[in-house]
Amino acid sequence: MPLHKGASDSPDEQVRRRLALNPFFGEADPVSGMTLAPPRHRLPDGPMPPATAYRLVHDELMLDGNSRLNLATFVTTWMEPQAGVLMGECRDKNMIDKDEYPRTAELERRCVAMLADLWCAPDPGAVVGCSTTGSSEACMLAGMALKRRWTQRNSDRYPATARPNLVMGINVQVCWDKFCNFWEVEPRLVPMEGDRFHLDPQAAADLCDENTIGVVTVLGSTFDGSYEPVAEVCAALDALQERTGLDIPVHVDGASGAMVAPFIDEELVWDFRLPRVSSINTSGHKYGLVYPGVGWALWRSSAELPEELVFRVNYLGGDMPTFALNFSRPGAQVVAQYYTFLRLGRDGYRAVQQTTRDVALGLADEIAALGDFQLLTRGDQLPVFALTTAPDVQNFDVFDVSRRLREHGWLVPAYTFPANREDLSVLRVVCRNGFSADLSELLLEDLRTLMPELRRQSHPMSKYTAAATAFHH
Repeated sequence: MPLHKGASDSPDEQVRRRLALNPFFGEADPVSGMTLAPPRHRLPDGPMPPATAYRLVHDELMLDGNSRLNLATFVTTWMEPQAGVLMGECRDKNMIDKDEYPRTAELERRCVAMLADLWCAPDPGAVVGCSTTGSSEACMLAGMALKRRWTQRNSDRYPATARPNLVMGINVQVCWDKFCNFWEVEPRLVPMEGDRFHLDPQAAADLCDENTIGVVTVLGSTFDGSYEPVAEVCAALDALQERTGLDIPVHVDGASGAMVAPFIDEELVWDFRLPRVSSINTSGHKYGLVYPGVGWALWRSSAELPEELVFRVNYLGGDMPTFALNFSRPGAQVVAQYYTFLRLGRDGYRAVQQTTRDVALGLADEIAALGDFQLLTRGDQLPVFALTTAPDVQNFDVFDVSRRLREHGWLVPAYTFPANREDLSVLRVVCRNGFSADLSELLLEDLRTLMPELRRQSHPMSKYTAAATAFHH
């Protein structure tokens, strides 16, 4: 997204602004003080009644898309009313002020302990972790810990003669590109090849050397919803250590899958059961089922999180250890995460995630049955699937389908894959809690409705497909 620029209202615009207010917004007298609406690009000169301010903002936001129909984002778009009440009660609590809000801090600690147990830590009591504003911040923290541990081991070479690198698949979320840029780490990316759309274990090991701070594996690629083979990556790195002595840690970016696999893929070994996995992150606000923004970062033990990265701040009279890129932030989302853990438990999460997967599997099969599309994935890992047009379809493309579905209110992203599969353009459907079987049937009906017209096209109508890039939600 480009950086925003300032703007100013022209004299003509200021005149037109008087028509922005419905006279009924006025309190008591419908025309009192309604001669001119407030400017939009500078602070108004004076206050206005709260009901008027509310209606101005509320009515403009009606032009936003319906979040429940947004099949691009992984972020939670529905919670129970009780969770909303709790969040409202906690919105004024500053999460960083653990001395002033000790019970909120205690709920955060309990969430970390629950995740350590969920992710099969050999010693849950030894695990260290924290909440974040989302998995992007959690990834940054995990990357910082990897780099600092590598720096400590190579203090005689860094920064004079060694440049650290991080090995990962080209399909990683954009936050990892940011990490490498901001913290001056060389990204070593394993490209896609053929029908492999994520990290290859041996290719990852082949890119490692004495300057590798770690390997990032993704449990649930945003490109197609597939799990990367974490255990196989660890095995390849075990073999590398036997040959060369290089001991490369693994971080699991479980932004989505770390809150799916433990419940409905219990036989899959990807977590702290693998000794080489040093840290894991997840998004509480994705399949953790909490409104944005909350994420979590956990390390196997304090040995994986260098003490020098933890700040001990004397803040408002309390000694407070903290590891974060942010400082002040609301405690509401952490409280909502604890509420959801209590509310659902393991059985509840299992039911929610299995239902979501079943919806994804059913919708993918129905779309495939139309005959115009070819599935790349079908939602049997993350409840997410990617598809492209069938080989014999020449008169429309995925960008046409995405545009036409938007006319019905559905946001289904179309984008091209990165190297070495730039030739492949896909649609991706993210199924979340709240996207019910009924809603999936409505989507399917709208798709069936528009297909005859798409089939009658003489050629694809999209103009800017060459500029399309990955959808990074």
